Amino acid sequence: MHPAWVSTATQPADPTAQVNDYDSFAEAYSAETENSLINAYIARPAIIALAGDVTGRRILDAGCGSGPLSAQLRERGAVVTGIDASAGMLAVARRRLGDDADLHVVDVRDPLPFADGAFDDVVASLVLHYLEDWGPTLAEMRRVLRPGGRLIASVHHPFVDYLIQDPRPSYRATTSYTDEWTFNGQSFPMTFWRRPLQAMTDAFAAAGFRLAVISEPKTDPAARELFPDDFDEFSNKLSFLCFVVEVPPSAAGSDG
Repeated sequence: MHPAWVSTATQPADPTAQVNDYDSFAEAYSAETENSLINAYIARPAIIALAGDVTGRRILDAGCGSGPLSAQLRERGAVVTGIDASAGMLAVARRRLGDDADLHVVDVRDPLPFADGAFDDVVASLVLHYLEDWGPTLAEMRRVLRPGGRLIASVHHPFVDYLIQDPRPSYRATTSYTDEWTFNGQSFPMTFWRRPLQAMTDAFAAAGFRLAVISEPKTDPAARELFPDDFDEFSNKLSFLCFVVEVPPSAAGSDG
């Protein structure tokens, strides 16, 4: 299901238009998703649950947006670094997290400005589905993780994206589609890439990760009282797909 501000684009994306331009609606998006059902009660709790005890862990929040997940991880004792391609979203994040927050304008498609093995975990919540090619991004995420480190990621569920498209593409192909996000009466094109589940797991393996967990997150029961009209419908449908993939430990059995 889509939230009210998301609709399927009725026209092909204008090749001259800027897509996925979070700077254009950073404030509105942050406000809309702060306590929304799908973000606050499905997507973010899923990552937090998979991360488990993060006390003292160095975590890179890749595509951190306005910082709600970074804030929750930090409250649980993690040492968090956030990156995002949108300076506008990071401005909102800095207000949330404070002037001393470790935030950087970085596109996950580009080389990451961190040393090898700098992090215990990378979290990438609803990020990878913006990428046509996962290879370079996953390689960089693996590089900045220590041996035994984890990438915890969530994406749009590929089965959902396959079933809702009209005309329906080949399931086995990696294809793009465009939605329109509307804030304050203005619409913005958002382009995503859908790929089959096997293409996802193959990409993790090719980057040197070992698959530990695949999960289809459930709706946080706390949402029932807050969203009584939508809870059952959302709870009974697929929304996101989550992964925990690990960097194999070093052969010596120690990561320093």
